[in-house]
Amino acid sequence: MQTLNQQTAPQSVLVTGANSGMGRATALRFVAEGWHVVAVDVTEPTHAADPNITSVVADITDEAALSAGVERALMNRPRLAAVVNAAGIFPTSSLTSYDVALYRRIFDINVLGTLNVARVGAKHIGPEEGGAMVFFASVDAFAVSRNQLLYSASKAAVVSLTRSLAIELAESRITVNAVAPGWVDTEGTRRGGRIEAAIPGIPLKRAASVDEIATWVWNLAGKPSYITGETVCIAGGIFMR
Repeated sequence: MQTLNQQTAPQSVLVTGANSGMGRATALRFVAEGWHVVAVDVTEPTHAADPNITSVVADITDEAALSAGVERALMNRPRLAAVVNAAGIFPTSSLTSYDVALYRRIFDINVLGTLNVARVGAKHIGPEEGGAMVFFASVDAFAVSRNQLLYSASKAAVVSLTRSLAIELAESRITVNAVAPGWVDTEGTRRGGRIEAAIPGIPLKRAASVDEIATWVWNLAGKPSYITGETVCIAGGIFMR
């Protein structure tokens, strides 16, 4: 694992969904490792001001706005070496409940958003020194859940995009991988007792912490290696069920 003492020069990472949950934990992990973080979210930042974090308020479905925000954030900052797309939504849906608006919202954010973040990030990473991208898929891409019809499909698309972009960006020396979390202890999963109801079905009998997910993201993006095109399931064994 790369550590702060091993870094030869300051570097920047683009993290989306950076105001809460796994995205926030990831942003803070990179700061702890000595990186400058371009923290993108659709809302104003909730974290305390930090000189190592430059916040960008942007919607990842709007490539032009995202690109402009990232461009400004990187002015006079260390070069972009990594991209982490943690932004996403997971509303419930089924064959009877979905409609066109919900379909477009889920796929625009989870799939189109991933593509936009990748394209904006690739422009700044460049082929000279290379870098890494990590997308957030989900264990639901492999082991679907009831009432997650569209979410599961969107995350399966992210897994496929990860493989395709790993091939496309290899010549630019950019590795592309994904993480597929299962149950993670966040504000969203705590609502309505959802996480307590799920834990008995997890072989490890607990949810992951946001810091555990951030560590896996760091391992994949902090220092690119020979791994590319892979999706790492971080689900406490639930995928085996």
